[in-house]
Amino acid sequence: MSGFVDEAQIHVKGGDGGAGAISFRREAHVPRGGPDGGDGGSGGDVWLEASRDVASLLSFRDHPHRRATDGRHGQGKNRHGARGSDLRVKVPEGTTVKDRDGAVLADLVTAGDRWLAAHGGQGGKGNSRFLSNRRRAPSFAEQGEVGEERWLDLELKLMADAALIGFPNAGKSTLISRISAAKPKIADYPFTTLEPHLGVVRLDDSEMVVADIPGLIEGASSGRGLGHRFLRHVERARVLVVLLDLDSVEGLGPEHQLATLLDELGRYRPELLERPRLVVGTKADAATFEYGGRRISAVTGEGVAGLVGEMMALVLEARRAEPAPPAAVVHRPAPAEVVVERSPDGTFVVRGRPAERAVAVSDITDAQALAYVQERLRRLGVDRALARAGARQGDLVQVGGFSFEYEPDQ
Repeated sequence: MSGFVDEAQIHVKGGDGGAGAISFRREAHVPRGGPDGGDGGSGGDVWLEASRDVASLLSFRDHPHRRATDGRHGQGKNRHGARGSDLRVKVPEGTTVKDRDGAVLADLVTAGDRWLAAHGGQGGKGNSRFLSNRRRAPSFAEQGEVGEERWLDLELKLMADAALIGFPNAGKSTLISRISAAKPKIADYPFTTLEPHLGVVRLDDSEMVVADIPGLIEGASSGRGLGHRFLRHVERARVLVVLLDLDSVEGLGPEHQLATLLDELGRYRPELLERPRLVVGTKADAATFEYGGRRISAVTGEGVAGLVGEMMALVLEARRAEPAPPAAVVHRPAPAEVVVERSPDGTFVVRGRPAERAVAVSDITDAQALAYVQERLRRLGVDRALARAGARQGDLVQVGGFSFEYEPDQ
């Protein structure tokens, strides 16, 4: 079983809010005790947070569901329900969050970056909240709101200082195993590496993270093979190290390899061609092609020390040129607004958290509750929104689980 997963799906579910209580004071010497129903607690939120404690998305492959805890119901004597606990889900640095249509919702680049993936449902108000001069004994309360839930796509783009790029079997795995403690699978056939490997390389008082990117092939930028899955791990590398196989089993000379690799990088992301770049011929001990540039042999060690020194120099220079890292970013989705849509059967459907919450009362057939709901919808501008959408007297309107016939203001 693979220990590295760079794509996964996750189902997030905010906790449900607790219901408000319907209760009245019952004491020996208080014949007409007022309402004392407490509020329900809100459900917990689900947060995705970039962390250095995890290196891949493996934990989501077999267990994709993450749910925060529910809020507790309110009780009499104005006792409010406890709030549900938030759930913090750790993801690797460099994780991109997308919806199921592929739209990017958040990019969690550095440790501490957080994104609110699922709102917990708001707790319902107890009947004591609805006491007024007109409602001396409110006999209704609010239901708890259902927590938000949805499926999300996660993609990991490795955060590496240097990326080793080359055709399959170009010696990338052998090189990273020699210069770091990484132990990738190594063999003499193409596509030995089907997943990226990271290795930490230390030189004097400095260190850098090197990524062994699986072999690219011609057409990778168009998705041929596993092109897109491989190429996205190059995006955040500070330095690119292009390895040219001087003993290519396919008979492709180093110039042809270099031209093809740079063409694929440029087609995928043109800005990658502007990154600091080293080009080196590999397998110098068994070379069958002439090559006038830098040559190494990861097997014998020829030229490896000099290559590592030059890589480290470029990495340190690239780090110095970068702006100071920003503080951890907290992403919160914009609050939902009230919108009106027309369904195929002609019903006007009112969507939006505020409106759906307005109708979430315990007994909407209660006269007091119905009057309260109508007033809340009016204050939210639902009447005006329906009029702008073309609603006429007698048209059916649906808000959450509540339906009614539209009556325009006179």
